[in-house]
Amino acid sequence: MECKRTRRMDRTKRMKKRMAVCLLAVLLAGSVCVLPGCGRKEETPSKPESKVIRVGSKDFTEGLILGEVYALALEDAGYEVERNLNIAGSVIHTAITEDDIDVYPEYTGTALLSVLQMEMSSDADEVYEKVKKAYDEQFDITWLASSKVNNTNGLAIRKATADKYGIYTVSDLQANADKVSVCSQGEFEYREDGIPGLEQVYGKFDFKSIHVYDSGLKYQILENGEEDLCPAYSTDAQLVNTDKFFFLEDDKHFWPPYYLAPVVRNDVLEANPDIEDILNYVSENLDTETMIGLNAKVDIEKREYEEVAEEFYQSIRK
Repeated sequence: MECKRTRRMDRTKRMKKRMAVCLLAVLLAGSVCVLPGCGRKEETPSKPESKVIRVGSKDFTEGLILGEVYALALEDAGYEVERNLNIAGSVIHTAITEDDIDVYPEYTGTALLSVLQMEMSSDADEVYEKVKKAYDEQFDITWLASSKVNNTNGLAIRKATADKYGIYTVSDLQANADKVSVCSQGEFEYREDGIPGLEQVYGKFDFKSIHVYDSGLKYQILENGEEDLCPAYSTDAQLVNTDKFFFLEDDKHFWPPYYLAPVVRNDVLEANPDIEDILNYVSENLDTETMIGLNAKVDIEKREYEEVAEEFYQSIRK
């Protein structure tokens, strides 16, 4: 019996000893946390990684210039920019909806007719509001403020012919069509946004003649006096030569507006809301005449688009 009692006492002592050790360990751990500078490093708030903004553009002069201007403006504001310029117009919408790019310059008419496949409208404000609403709802993309650049379809005429017959609007052209020869690229006579559509709005066009040429030669053909008129875009570089060429006013608003604006993914804009002010400021400084001049520096003067974009951005920089 004495042996059993002794063993029980020994076990009790050992248990008390272990409990004392555990209590001491807890107290020591607590003291480590209380003592300043002991057992831990000073905590400093971590900065979130800066967002890389992926800027895209279409694969023609105007798109390249504008994409580069957007990139320069964002970099100037402290953003890191990844340039994904020179994307085919047929796939750039897919590039932004599939998260390959974050922002690029787009045209209201292209969005309305080619992307959304809505009915044509000649009301610029109506078109902008339609595409803005639809892009937000369908693609989670925001249209920022529109610029005053309208790169629409139209007709360019030799200035000498315009002055000779008083042709400054499409209505003037319709009334004097029998005096005017046309440089076509083979589609103007048949497309709904060519002669067939024009005649529904303006009446019959009895042109003096229509001949087909390569599109790249049309302004040369006009300058040489071989033809008088050609289908054109309102920001064509050659229109900088106002003593040679004149872009006719679409006085009955047949062609839809193609106003230029930045489009940006909603998630990117929500994470970086100052992008809106940065790119809207660029748009405030752009109009059709300015865009013609920028295009001319690349297409006619043969300067690099990056150089032209840098020069323009520095001219508007705050």
